[in-house]
Amino acid sequence: MTAMDVRERDPYRIHGGHGHALGGPAPIRIVVGYGFWIFLLSDIVMFSAFFAAYAVLAGKTAGGPSGAELFNLRNVAIETAALLLSSFTCGLAGLAVTARRSSWFYVAMTVTFVLGASFILLELREFVHMVASGAGPTRSAFLSAFFTLVGCHGLHVTAGLLWLLTMMAQIFAKGFRDDILRRFMCFSLFWHALDIIWVALFTVVYLLGASR
Repeated sequence: MTAMDVRERDPYRIHGGHGHALGGPAPIRIVVGYGFWIFLLSDIVMFSAFFAAYAVLAGKTAGGPSGAELFNLRNVAIETAALLLSSFTCGLAGLAVTARRSSWFYVAMTVTFVLGASFILLELREFVHMVASGAGPTRSAFLSAFFTLVGCHGLHVTAGLLWLLTMMAQIFAKGFRDDILRRFMCFSLFWHALDIIWVALFTVVYLLGASR
């Protein structure tokens, strides 16, 4: 009986001396990526609930200021440009990881951090200005929904910045190990997902809000 006959009769037989089986367990990288996608989908469900609440409460200003009076589209456009550029530089960091170029990786990640931190600082300045002008989250249902939705996204970006620093430290200390690369893959998925959510937020909250 030939080896081909054995494989045809038993497709789950371990072969080649490498411990891999036809139809056996998926590689760890695939399992980790799939699991992290489930986490991202649960996060998207949460944001969808916040978007739905904002859509219902957008007109409930209780006699207070509306989005058209509060939103500065120029500043928000700068925030958007910073976050989208950070997604591009994060992609460059991924290319550097694939090529095992540590110097380019640190440069790309540093630029990503600076752009992400700029986004957070601009958003905090917007929040401080709104609260100082009497448009805090307790002023109306509209502002409560606004601060909840935009603030939740800002918290995610802040967590992403801390994760980014952790990835830089781990690659500096341990190099391009397989487990570190899997963590970087998850970080990249997380960071790009935040950009997608912000595009939806920018459109629904700021553009539509300023046009009302």
